[in-house]
Amino acid sequence: MPTSERETLVAEAVLDLATRTYESGVLDLLHDLTTSMVTLLSLRAAGTTILNEIGQVDYLTASDEVCRRLEEDQFRLGEGPCVDSTRSGAVLPPISLRASGSGLERWPRFTLRALSVGVTCVAAVPLRAGEHTLGAVNLMSTSPSVPTEQDVCLAQVLADAAGAWLLRQRVLRSKDEILDQLHAARNTAIMIEQAKGVLAARLGVDVGEAFRLLRAHARAGRQELGTLAARITRGEIPNELTATS
Repeated sequence: MPTSERETLVAEAVLDLATRTYESGVLDLLHDLTTSMVTLLSLRAAGTTILNEIGQVDYLTASDEVCRRLEEDQFRLGEGPCVDSTRSGAVLPPISLRASGSGLERWPRFTLRALSVGVTCVAAVPLRAGEHTLGAVNLMSTSPSVPTEQDVCLAQVLADAAGAWLLRQRVLRSKDEILDQLHAARNTAIMIEQAKGVLAARLGVDVGEAFRLLRAHARAGRQELGTLAARITRGEIPNELTATS
């Protein structure tokens, strides 16, 4: 059976996610996970969510601002695909948000928000480390692209590769320790949002472009995204970044 180009790219992404060095940060890993899913599965957006310390679903990463806002809408409304999948730890097959689909009846307020930005179908897969379910990866698509059963299976393969990296870290030996790491990453994610705003204002670009520049600079300097974000929120913007404006 011939190997398709997508299968080759999926295999490369799985290898990268599962075997990268320990110096790579959790948020870097999960941002790469969502980027890979958007690219390889032809999605509109993808994001990751976790259960926080008091059992509430919380945003962790998003591929773009549309996804981030929709994830935060779900937390405020208490309904939506990422809320259901994160709490259940189960695969959520593709659900149409159109009038004829089941999404409007299941999540009426979220569905209206999603349709207003062009998202017409959602799905989700659990984020697991071994037998531990940590959260979910949320998939959002627009017409006419709808995730197939194979797309959802590939999304789970990619999510499991990221989970394998979390499990392999020497400092993480139990579910509680893994969750502690993810909760710390959530705090870092808040700082990254602040850094995006600072950088966007300084360079006169939108927050999406600010984040792209932030990630590119962190990678070029081989430093964790959170470390660079902390510097920027303190007003220490690298000269290389200001030179791009």
